Amino acid sequence: MKTILANISKKEKGVKMQNSNDVAKNIEIQNKAKLLKVLYEDNHIIVVEKKPNIPSQSDKTGDIDMLTIVKEYIKEKYNKPGNVYLGLVHRLDRPVGGIMIFAKTSKAASRLSNQVREKIFKKEYIAVVDGKIEDKKGTLIDYLYKDQRNNISKVVKKEKKNAKEAKLDYEVIKYNEIKDLSLVKINLYTGRHHQIRVQLSNFGHSIFGDQKYGKRGKGKQIALWAYKLEIEHPITKKKIEFKDLPEPIGTWCILKNDKNVVEEL
Repeated sequence: MKTILANISKKEKGVKMQNSNDVAKNIEIQNKAKLLKVLYEDNHIIVVEKKPNIPSQSDKTGDIDMLTIVKEYIKEKYNKPGNVYLGLVHRLDRPVGGIMIFAKTSKAASRLSNQVREKIFKKEYIAVVDGKIEDKKGTLIDYLYKDQRNNISKVVKKEKKNAKEAKLDYEVIKYNEIKDLSLVKINLYTGRHHQIRVQLSNFGHSIFGDQKYGKRGKGKQIALWAYKLEIEHPITKKKIEFKDLPEPIGTWCILKNDKNVVEEL
Protein backbone atom coordinates (compact mmCIF):
# COMPACT_ATOMS: atom_id res chain seq x y z
CA MET A 1 0.00 0.00 0.00
CA LYS A 2 2.81 2.41 0.87
CA THR A 3 4.50 1.76 -2.48
CA ILE A 4 1.30 2.55 -4.37
CA LEU A 5 0.83 5.80 -2.43
CA ALA A 6 4.44 6.78 -3.10
CA ASN A 7 4.00 6.17 -6.83
CA ILE A 8 0.84 8.25 -6.92
CA SER A 9 2.61 11.00 -5.02
CA LYS A 10 5.45 11.09 -7.57
CA LYS A 11 2.95 11.24 -10.42
CA GLU A 12 1.06 14.08 -8.77
CA LYS A 13 4.31 15.96 -8.23
CA GLY A 14 5.18 15.53 -11.91
CA VAL A 15 1.78 16.89 -12.97
CA LYS A 16 2.12 19.85 -10.61
CA MET A 17 5.60 20.60 -11.89
CA GLN A 18 4.39 20.43 -15.50
CA ASN A 19 1.48 22.74 -14.69
CA SER A 20 3.86 25.15 -12.99
CA ASN A 21 6.14 25.16 -16.06
CA ASP A 22 3.16 25.77 -18.34
CA VAL A 23 2.00 28.73 -16.23
CA ALA A 24 5.50 30.23 -16.24
CA LYS A 25 5.75 29.82 -20.02
CA ASN A 26 2.33 31.40 -20.57
CA ILE A 27 3.35 34.38 -18.46
CA GLU A 28 6.55 34.74 -20.50
CA ILE A 29 4.56 34.59 -23.76
CA GLN A 30 2.21 37.31 -22.48
CA ASN A 31 5.15 39.51 -21.47
CA LYS A 32 6.83 39.11 -24.86
CA ALA A 33 3.52 39.91 -26.60
CA LYS A 34 3.26 43.17 -24.62
CA LEU A 35 6.78 44.16 -25.73
CA LEU A 36 6.20 43.22 -29.37
CA LYS A 37 7.27 45.96 -31.80
CA VAL A 38 4.52 46.26 -34.41
CA LEU A 39 5.51 48.13 -37.57
CA TYR A 40 2.17 47.85 -39.34
CA GLU A 41 -1.18 46.16 -38.83
CA ASP A 42 -4.55 46.02 -40.55
CA ASN A 43 -7.33 43.45 -40.85
CA HIS A 44 -5.29 41.27 -43.21
CA ILE A 45 -1.59 41.45 -42.24
CA ILE A 46 0.66 42.30 -39.33
CA VAL A 47 4.31 43.32 -39.69
CA VAL A 48 6.57 43.03 -36.66
CA GLU A 49 10.18 43.05 -35.53
CA LYS A 50 11.65 39.67 -34.67
CA LYS A 51 14.26 39.87 -31.94
CA PRO A 52 17.40 37.73 -32.44
CA ASN A 53 17.45 34.19 -31.04
CA ILE A 54 13.68 33.66 -31.17
CA PRO A 55 12.49 30.88 -33.54
CA SER A 56 10.13 31.97 -36.31
CA GLN A 57 7.86 29.04 -35.43
CA SER A 58 7.73 26.22 -32.90
CA ASP A 59 10.64 23.78 -33.12
CA LYS A 60 12.09 20.84 -31.20
CA THR A 61 13.60 23.13 -28.53
CA GLY A 62 10.15 24.07 -27.28
CA ASP A 63 11.30 27.68 -26.90
CA ILE A 64 8.80 30.49 -27.32
CA ASP A 65 8.49 31.43 -31.00
CA MET A 66 7.33 34.44 -33.02
CA LEU A 67 4.16 32.78 -34.30
CA THR A 68 3.03 32.15 -30.72
CA ILE A 69 3.99 35.65 -29.56
CA VAL A 70 2.09 37.40 -32.36
CA LYS A 71 -0.96 35.17 -31.81
CA GLU A 72 -0.93 36.15 -28.13
CA TYR A 73 -0.61 39.84 -29.07
CA ILE A 74 -3.72 39.60 -31.32
CA LYS A 75 -5.62 37.58 -28.74
CA GLU A 76 -4.99 40.15 -26.02
CA LYS A 77 -5.45 43.27 -28.16
CA TYR A 78 -8.77 42.19 -29.62
CA ASN A 79 -9.91 40.06 -26.68
CA LYS A 80 -10.32 37.00 -28.88
CA PRO A 81 -11.31 33.71 -27.19
CA GLY A 82 -9.87 30.38 -28.29
CA ASN A 83 -7.34 29.89 -31.05
CA VAL A 84 -6.26 32.80 -33.26
CA TYR A 85 -5.56 32.23 -36.96
CA LEU A 86 -2.14 33.46 -38.07
CA GLY A 87 -0.43 32.42 -41.29
CA LEU A 88 3.35 31.99 -41.39
CA VAL A 89 4.43 33.35 -44.78
CA HIS A 90 8.24 33.28 -44.44
CA ARG A 91 10.94 32.59 -41.86
CA LEU A 92 14.13 34.09 -40.49
CA ASP A 93 16.95 31.98 -39.08
CA ARG A 94 16.73 31.81 -35.30
CA PRO A 95 19.79 34.00 -34.56
CA VAL A 96 18.74 36.64 -37.12
CA GLY A 97 16.61 39.66 -36.24
CA GLY A 98 14.47 41.95 -38.35
CA ILE A 99 11.16 42.32 -40.15
CA MET A 100 8.61 39.53 -40.34
CA ILE A 101 5.12 39.62 -41.82
CA PHE A 102 2.24 37.34 -40.82
CA ALA A 103 -1.16 36.88 -42.46
CA LYS A 104 -4.27 37.37 -40.34
CA THR A 105 -6.54 35.58 -42.83
CA SER A 106 -6.17 32.47 -44.98
CA LYS A 107 -6.78 34.55 -48.13
CA ALA A 108 -3.93 36.91 -47.23
CA ALA A 109 -1.67 33.94 -46.41
CA SER A 110 -2.36 32.32 -49.79
CA ARG A 111 -1.73 35.51 -51.75
CA LEU A 112 1.46 36.39 -49.88
CA SER A 113 2.75 32.85 -50.37
CA ASN A 114 2.16 33.29 -54.10
CA GLN A 115 4.15 36.52 -53.99
CA VAL A 116 7.06 34.64 -52.41
CA ARG A 117 6.97 32.08 -55.21
CA GLU A 118 6.62 34.74 -57.92
CA LYS A 119 9.40 36.89 -56.34
CA ILE A 120 7.11 39.87 -55.82
CA PHE A 121 7.83 39.49 -52.11
CA LYS A 122 11.25 41.13 -51.59
CA LYS A 123 13.53 41.15 -48.55
CA GLU A 124 16.77 43.03 -48.05
CA TYR A 125 19.30 42.50 -45.29
CA ILE A 126 22.21 44.32 -43.71
CA ALA A 127 25.21 42.56 -42.27
CA VAL A 128 28.52 43.43 -40.64
CA VAL A 129 31.23 41.32 -42.23
CA ASP A 130 34.91 40.64 -41.72
CA GLY A 131 37.45 42.68 -43.66
CA LYS A 132 37.40 45.23 -46.45
CA ILE A 133 35.61 44.31 -49.68
CA GLU A 134 37.45 45.70 -52.69
CA ASP A 135 34.48 45.94 -55.07
CA LYS A 136 31.80 48.18 -53.57
CA LYS A 137 29.05 46.34 -55.44
CA GLY A 138 28.84 42.81 -56.74
CA THR A 139 26.85 39.64 -57.33
CA LEU A 140 27.61 36.26 -55.79
CA ILE A 141 26.44 33.10 -57.57
CA ASP A 142 27.17 29.73 -55.98
CA TYR A 143 25.69 26.26 -55.72
CA LEU A 144 24.69 25.16 -52.24
CA TYR A 145 24.16 21.73 -50.79
CA LYS A 146 22.22 21.32 -47.55
CA ASP A 147 23.57 18.79 -45.07
CA GLN A 148 20.35 17.81 -43.31
CA ARG A 149 22.02 15.77 -40.59
CA ASN A 150 24.28 18.61 -39.38
CA ASN A 151 21.93 21.48 -40.33
CA ILE A 152 24.56 23.29 -42.39
CA SER A 153 24.92 24.26 -46.04
CA LYS A 154 28.06 24.12 -48.17
CA VAL A 155 29.23 25.68 -51.42
CA VAL A 156 29.70 22.82 -53.89
CA LYS A 157 30.15 22.23 -57.61
CA LYS A 158 27.13 22.65 -59.85
CA GLU A 159 27.21 18.95 -60.78
CA LYS A 160 26.72 17.69 -57.22
CA LYS A 161 23.41 15.94 -56.67
CA ASN A 162 20.79 18.15 -54.96
CA ALA A 163 22.95 21.27 -55.33
CA LYS A 164 20.86 24.42 -55.78
CA GLU A 165 21.80 27.75 -57.30
CA ALA A 166 22.11 30.65 -54.84
CA LYS A 167 22.32 34.26 -55.98
CA LEU A 168 22.60 37.57 -54.14
CA ASP A 169 23.70 41.15 -54.71
CA TYR A 170 25.77 43.02 -52.14
CA GLU A 171 26.67 46.67 -51.70
CA VAL A 172 29.23 48.03 -49.25
CA ILE A 173 27.73 50.89 -47.24
CA LYS A 174 30.57 51.60 -44.82
CA TYR A 175 34.01 50.33 -43.83
CA ASN A 176 35.40 50.64 -40.30
CA GLU A 177 39.17 50.66 -40.69
CA ILE A 178 39.90 50.39 -36.96
CA LYS A 179 37.83 47.24 -36.50
CA ASP A 180 38.36 46.00 -40.07
CA LEU A 181 34.63 45.42 -40.49
CA SER A 182 32.29 46.33 -43.37
CA LEU A 183 28.59 47.12 -43.32
CA VAL A 184 26.93 45.62 -46.38
CA LYS A 185 23.44 45.63 -47.86
CA ILE A 186 22.22 42.37 -49.37
CA ASN A 187 19.48 41.66 -51.89
CA LEU A 188 18.47 38.02 -52.27
CA TYR A 189 17.35 36.46 -55.52
CA THR A 190 16.98 32.98 -54.03
CA GLY A 191 16.08 31.81 -50.54
CA ARG A 192 18.39 28.90 -49.81
CA HIS A 193 19.15 27.46 -46.39
CA HIS A 194 21.63 29.77 -44.58
CA GLN A 195 22.33 31.34 -47.98
CA ILE A 196 23.68 34.76 -46.97
CA ARG A 197 25.84 33.30 -44.23
CA VAL A 198 27.35 30.58 -46.42
CA GLN A 199 27.94 32.73 -49.50
CA LEU A 200 29.59 35.58 -47.60
CA SER A 201 31.80 33.11 -45.74
CA ASN A 202 32.84 31.48 -49.02
CA PHE A 203 33.49 34.98 -50.40
CA GLY A 204 36.08 35.49 -47.65
CA HIS A 205 33.98 37.98 -45.67
CA SER A 206 32.02 35.99 -43.11
CA ILE A 207 29.41 37.69 -40.93
CA PHE A 208 30.69 38.89 -37.56
CA GLY A 209 29.26 36.72 -34.80
CA ASP A 210 28.21 33.85 -37.07
CA GLN A 211 28.88 30.83 -34.87
CA LYS A 212 28.51 28.31 -37.72
CA TYR A 213 30.24 29.90 -40.67
CA GLY A 214 32.16 32.84 -39.23
CA LYS A 215 35.75 33.47 -38.17
CA ARG A 216 35.33 36.49 -35.89
CA GLY A 217 33.00 37.31 -33.03
CA LYS A 218 32.92 33.95 -31.30
CA GLY A 219 30.24 34.04 -28.61
CA LYS A 220 28.78 37.28 -30.03
CA GLN A 221 25.39 37.87 -31.61
CA ILE A 222 25.36 37.41 -35.38
CA ALA A 223 25.30 40.78 -37.17
CA LEU A 224 22.66 39.93 -39.78
CA TRP A 225 19.35 41.80 -39.89
CA ALA A 226 16.34 41.70 -42.24
CA TYR A 227 15.85 45.47 -42.47
CA LYS A 228 13.58 45.96 -45.49
CA LEU A 229 10.48 44.22 -46.81
CA GLU A 230 8.50 45.06 -49.94
CA ILE A 231 5.17 43.42 -50.74
CA GLU A 232 2.01 43.92 -52.72
CA HIS A 233 -0.82 44.22 -50.23
CA PRO A 234 -2.81 40.96 -50.53
CA ILE A 235 -6.15 42.78 -50.71
CA THR A 236 -5.59 46.33 -52.01
CA LYS A 237 -2.75 45.27 -54.38
CA LYS A 238 -0.88 48.43 -53.38
CA LYS A 239 2.91 48.14 -53.07
CA ILE A 240 4.10 48.70 -49.51
CA GLU A 241 7.63 48.99 -48.16
CA PHE A 242 8.67 48.50 -44.54
CA LYS A 243 12.02 49.33 -42.93
CA ASP A 244 13.41 48.52 -39.50
CA LEU A 245 17.01 48.93 -38.32
CA PRO A 246 18.59 47.29 -35.27
CA GLU A 247 19.51 49.35 -32.22
CA PRO A 248 22.98 50.88 -32.76
CA ILE A 249 24.60 48.91 -29.95
CA GLY A 250 27.20 46.14 -29.89
CA THR A 251 28.39 45.31 -33.40
CA TRP A 252 25.58 47.47 -34.77
CA CYS A 253 27.23 50.60 -33.29
CA ILE A 254 28.56 50.97 -36.85
CA LEU A 255 25.14 52.59 -37.52
CA LYS A 256 25.45 55.06 -34.65
CA ASN A 257 25.39 58.80 -35.37
CA ASP A 258 25.87 58.29 -39.10
CA LYS A 259 23.09 59.95 -41.09
CA ASN A 260 24.74 59.10 -44.40
CA VAL A 261 24.54 55.37 -43.65
CA VAL A 262 20.88 55.55 -42.59
CA GLU A 263 20.02 57.56 -45.71
CA GLU A 264 21.72 54.99 -47.97
CA LEU A 265 19.56 52.28 -46.44
